[in-house]
Amino acid sequence: MNDNLLKELADIVGKEHVIEAVQLRERARHFWDASPLIAMGLIRPANTDETSRVMAACHRAGQRVVTHGGVTGLVEGDRTGAEDIVLSLERQRNISEVDTIGRTIVVEAGAILQNIQNAANEADLMLGLDLGARGSCTIGGNISTNAGGLSVLRYGMAREQVLGLEVVLADGTILSSMNAMMKNNAGYDLKHLFIGSEGTLGVITRAVLRLRAATPHSSTALLAFSQFTDVTQCLKHLDHSLNGTLNAFEVMWQPFYRLNTDPSRTDTVQAPLARDYPLYAIVQSSSASSQFSAPALEHALESLLEAGCIEDAVIAQSEKEASNIWFIREHIDIALEPPLNFVYDISLPIACMQHYVEELERKVHATWSEVQLHVYGHIADGNLHIIVCPSENSECSRELDQLLESTDSTDIVSTIHEQWHTYSNQLVYTPLQEMGGSISAEHGIGLLKKDYLKLSRSTAEVNLMKTLKQTLDPKNLLNPGKIVSLE
Repeated sequence: MNDNLLKELADIVGKEHVIEAVQLRERARHFWDASPLIAMGLIRPANTDETSRVMAACHRAGQRVVTHGGVTGLVEGDRTGAEDIVLSLERQRNISEVDTIGRTIVVEAGAILQNIQNAANEADLMLGLDLGARGSCTIGGNISTNAGGLSVLRYGMAREQVLGLEVVLADGTILSSMNAMMKNNAGYDLKHLFIGSEGTLGVITRAVLRLRAATPHSSTALLAFSQFTDVTQCLKHLDHSLNGTLNAFEVMWQPFYRLNTDPSRTDTVQAPLARDYPLYAIVQSSSASSQFSAPALEHALESLLEAGCIEDAVIAQSEKEASNIWFIREHIDIALEPPLNFVYDISLPIACMQHYVEELERKVHATWSEVQLHVYGHIADGNLHIIVCPSENSECSRELDQLLESTDSTDIVSTIHEQWHTYSNQLVYTPLQEMGGSISAEHGIGLLKKDYLKLSRSTAEVNLMKTLKQTLDPKNLLNPGKIVSLE
């Protein structure tokens, strides 16, 4: 049956666009994981029509399908097994001409985010979505996970950038709602079913995106604080005084700042400010006029310094200096070097953040005698990123080393690692329920967070998610097992 299905799919997309299991192993599983991609085959349709025909064929055959874009997600929403078909949108990268009057752009789901940004910029407009993975991630993946990123404070999540969508349902039905208007209250706004659904309800193939007036003049500053209450006061003051031009307000706790400004390493940058302050923030203000952006930020920071809210500050005087400041925030590779690292993306009320971080640090150190806790994130929208790294000298790392020396069984090692990961998850996620926080701010649920969904969603909400899945994909073929399970 598999051979027959692959032949049928080859007739639809062309033989050269069907990669079978053996050849597929030459592909990396993930952007950060070079291990072979395991699947029955990978199909590369050229457009919505071919995607529809592929899905219809898979539906008739009862074939499971997992959609791939840039494969940069962090919750294993793109994980596949040997019996899965991968539906890759890598050929669907067309970016249509920008509508400068309506301020919209039509894109195919496989288009790289940075290419869309560049197309908007060439028309003296901009897309309000920006991520660190901009050069690799695709807009279809951004929309299907409702990605956040660096400009949520001003422009909102991916959801706020989408005016219309074209989606292929599990049975091959094309649902085309390529609305280009900001106002359209003609019944249910069906696109919101698919935004953030992680490919479990349909395959996004095209989108109409909202563009904004370009703000080419940016000012970037790095601030240092002695206490968290000063951080929140600074955010409040800047949000008020910058008259809607505050584009980003990113906070880093000291360990993360020190890591990426370590003078003993060659892959860091020189610290723009002393490395011994408890907290740091990167502030970016963007506007259409250079005469407003820089002076407004300078004036606002002067008043905060005079009030003693900020301990120290530096304003970037060039693009290079601004890039170095942002490098400190965006460069997480060093934090991920240890063999043990557990990565988290959560949200919670800003007022709860400092207490949450202090309690998490206490509990983590009570669990592992030697551990590094890196905390940073988009504080203005309530989003923190956390990396828990037990050091190589910690008890659990020594246990892992001993296990590696005494056995060839990767299954045993994986099981031990999973036990530690599960315990770390409990430390990070459990307190969020009482605070009204979320186990996922912008990365989605996938497989990694599915067991903890109940901490952020009620039973009624989860049951309705299952009902929607059952209604739109009764055979449970689209990205099965992700977010919720029908079994």
